[in-house]
Amino acid sequence: MLVTHGWPRAGRPNAVTIGNFDGIHQGHQAMLARLTARAASVGALPTVLTFEPHPREVFTPEAAPTRLTSLREKIEILRSLGVAHMHVCRFTRAFAALTAEEFVGRILVDGLKARYVLVGDDFRFGAKRAGDFAMLQTLGAAHGFQAEALHTVEAAGQRASSTAVREALAEGDMALAAQLLGRPYSISGRVVGGDQLGRKIGYPTANIQLKHNRPPVKGIFAVRVQGLDEPDWPGVASLGTRPTVHANGRPTLEVHLFNFSQTIYRRHLRVEFLHKLRDEAKFPSMEALVAQIDLDARQARELLNV
Repeated sequence: MLVTHGWPRAGRPNAVTIGNFDGIHQGHQAMLARLTARAASVGALPTVLTFEPHPREVFTPEAAPTRLTSLREKIEILRSLGVAHMHVCRFTRAFAALTAEEFVGRILVDGLKARYVLVGDDFRFGAKRAGDFAMLQTLGAAHGFQAEALHTVEAAGQRASSTAVREALAEGDMALAAQLLGRPYSISGRVVGGDQLGRKIGYPTANIQLKHNRPPVKGIFAVRVQGLDEPDWPGVASLGTRPTVHANGRPTLEVHLFNFSQTIYRRHLRVEFLHKLRDEAKFPSMEALVAQIDLDARQARELLNV
């Protein structure tokens, strides 16, 4: 998959869908399936136009939603779904000041040579969100591209949305999150060095580098890990600030892999969160913490049939 950045300068026609695509849930996947089908019929490259950072991180950073996927994770998932081109527009206040007409003319027409544009039925664009689907259709007719809106997609009896996924994860409902996403929720990252505490207490861990300081889940989980020699590897994971060890720690993802002894520093792994075991807690002593980890590991093994 081709990944481009900045102001687009496409060399060939594109069929474009636009959005943040955080999580790439079932609704996004329906849009991407429609996009690839229509791209083939109009002789254009199926292209996702997305923004970095999230617009709300620019305008209201204190109220911006937690991220479900990093940019690298989006790339990995979009590639697996048949997207040929992903263009990442740097979202700044200057970019946000483009009028709806300028956005269409400079980004979609001149930049991406759009022949077809697919959006959600609540899509808004341009300065002050002045543009809507009716305007996109009108501008498309003037510039020679077809505009289409895809209606709401339901999963698990509700609207599939990034907000619904975040709510399910915040409640520890990993099964609902997986239904909305069409796959288990996961976090990818490189294995980095830690403080070796897990090794000292009999539970060595792989410390996964987090791209953001506000992950959408926290607690103790039964997990499976991809990126090792086997298709996936069972384990138990802690995602949180480790209050027993640090008073004001940063979020850390640590995974203890069952029956595993290899050195895997610098490996890039994907951790699938399958079952939430409990919330993170502060224990009165290291002995109490180790006793709880014993229970967590036993429960995770039972859930994963290890």
